[in-house]
Amino acid sequence: MGLLIHTLACAFGLGSWVAVNGLWVELPLIVNTLPEGWELPSYLTVIIQLAFPGLLIVTLTHKFCPGHLKDHVVIYFILSIGVLSCILLIFFWDKTTIVAGASHSTALFVISFFLSMVDCTSSVTFLPFMMQLPAKYVSTYFIGEGLSGFLPAVVALAQGVGFAKCVNSSQTAGNHTGSSIKTEYLPPNFSTEVFFSFLAAMMCISLAAFTALKRLPWAFELSIGNLVPDTVASVSFSLDNAGAQTDGGGVKCQGEGAAQSDPRSAGTKRFVYQQTFIYLLVAWVNAATNGLLPAVQTYSCMPYGILAYHLSAALASVANPLACTIAMFLQNRSLVFLGVLTALGTGFGSYNMAMAAMSPCPLLVGSVMGEVIIVLSWLLFIGMLSYVKVMVGVILRDQGYSALVWFGAATQIGSLVGSFTMFPLVNVYRLFKSGDFCSTECPL
Repeated sequence: MGLLIHTLACAFGLGSWVAVNGLWVELPLIVNTLPEGWELPSYLTVIIQLAFPGLLIVTLTHKFCPGHLKDHVVIYFILSIGVLSCILLIFFWDKTTIVAGASHSTALFVISFFLSMVDCTSSVTFLPFMMQLPAKYVSTYFIGEGLSGFLPAVVALAQGVGFAKCVNSSQTAGNHTGSSIKTEYLPPNFSTEVFFSFLAAMMCISLAAFTALKRLPWAFELSIGNLVPDTVASVSFSLDNAGAQTDGGGVKCQGEGAAQSDPRSAGTKRFVYQQTFIYLLVAWVNAATNGLLPAVQTYSCMPYGILAYHLSAALASVANPLACTIAMFLQNRSLVFLGVLTALGTGFGSYNMAMAAMSPCPLLVGSVMGEVIIVLSWLLFIGMLSYVKVMVGVILRDQGYSALVWFGAATQIGSLVGSFTMFPLVNVYRLFKSGDFCSTECPL
């Protein structure tokens, strides 16, 4: 029965971000088709965060009217919206309209908004629902959440999305005929419509898994006994006993007296500092991974070629479930360790941002080494910060229901600040420059 619950928890996690993650790994193909071009990711990051009011409503309702909003009803609703939106994406993703005198991907933007409503709201509904299960299934849920990026990446790799070659093109101007080199994009192995059909199927699987978890009462056996009371004592316990042994249901105390001591008399200030650090960590990690860097990924990778962009988008998605799997077996709750890992991941993110700022002529452009470094940098950036997100989620799970709700809120606040910071820099001030892989000449 445990294996079945693990499977259902993982499948349920697929619906958390599969639509938006799938849209992201498909960008190397659609970015060359839609009128926004290289600016398309910055538009999508902002649209995704416009779903913040939905998350805010759920969070405030939990805070001020506890018990009035049933998580399972909200989850049924948002998963159904996700299925419908993915189906509409199949037929309307490339439809454009004229807005303010320019062609824009209006249909894609509207559908992306509803998809982001699904995914953003999942941050404050899916995890609290999972808290009803024993703690060992939370890590499995995170694996499913990671697979929501990994599986679309695998399908995109099989699709051969966005590969290109440089070809000579003759041009005639008056009586003069000249030649130039332009980029010709090769057709994928299967269409974008087929890819979006896959996303719709994943949403259906997530909805079915949630229905099974909700309707099978044995899935919740011993769940009440595995929950830790939502008190300051349990918070301090989970932080201060980072090296304690675990046994399925969560951290066990190394001494009975430690769990019974009052942390208010032992170090209230330390507890406050720890909590502040944790939520700032959540906000920053999500600002970087969901807002700041995704908005400029095209500028960071496209100068090295469409293959580098494709691999960085796909393999970075692989890093997420890999980090979740590592976190399942090798847990380190030390806040010092998580802080150092965040700093390292931020370093790789800073390199990616620097290459985007130097576009269309970043370091080592035109060389295999440059392509390898930028792909690895994106891989390590996502992988390290994904591990941090998982471990913070595990820590906050032991603190109770409201901690997980505010974990989701901090996630979305960070993402919102990151995306709205980058949008004017990319689309208004034009600080990042695009170029053509085949025709752009860069100094040696």
